[in-house]
Amino acid sequence: MVKNKLKKFSQINAFSNVVQPEIKFPESNTAYKGKWNSDFFRNDYPIILEIGCGKGEYTVGLARTYPEHNFIGIDIKGDRIWKGAKDALEEGIYNAAFLRIQAERINYFFEPNEVSGIWITFPDPQPRGSRMKKRLTSPQFLKRYQDILKPDSLIHLKTDNKELFEFTLDIIQAEGHMLIFSSYDLYNERKIPEPLLLDIQTYYENMYLDKGIPIKYLSFKLKTTEA
Repeated sequence: MVKNKLKKFSQINAFSNVVQPEIKFPESNTAYKGKWNSDFFRNDYPIILEIGCGKGEYTVGLARTYPEHNFIGIDIKGDRIWKGAKDALEEGIYNAAFLRIQAERINYFFEPNEVSGIWITFPDPQPRGSRMKKRLTSPQFLKRYQDILKPDSLIHLKTDNKELFEFTLDIIQAEGHMLIFSSYDLYNERKIPEPLLLDIQTYYENMYLDKGIPIKYLSFKLKTTEA
């Protein structure tokens, strides 16, 4: 197991679609901040993030389907990123990239208005108490997103965890954000806002579906901040 992980770490060091800054980096060591379009993707397409991307199924699947958008999967686990990065390179999907950082560091790597949407797929729900701030839909994280997102950008959450789902619904209401769509059982919905919600499935999603656990989904927009 350890040998296999080391092999993956070695390989992603050579992957052209993976950005791996040093764990302890100065703010100046964020070469692509504000320059993802010009210096990395070399196009003007909108940039969409998948935060906590795991094996990158959504990052690659979305990039495959929407070639006129750029997608960046963000995760700290290099052995997980390896799978999505490898698949993208092998398929010649050059509008998919991966950034190996902790999600808390996201604002070091993107300028205001540089991002056009965010996907959060099956994140760690984090237990109640002191770790609630680490939930990827906590007010602390929504503030980080607000600092880099363009106005009216969609944020998507897909999860098996009812507590995280309801926590997010409560935050959206309490903070005055705009809920666009929500479902406690996505696969039994009659009207799906986006077909890819069912067409692209993550490793964990397949596992939960096999166990008969309903998949929850919601999308929302952050409220506009006053200048």
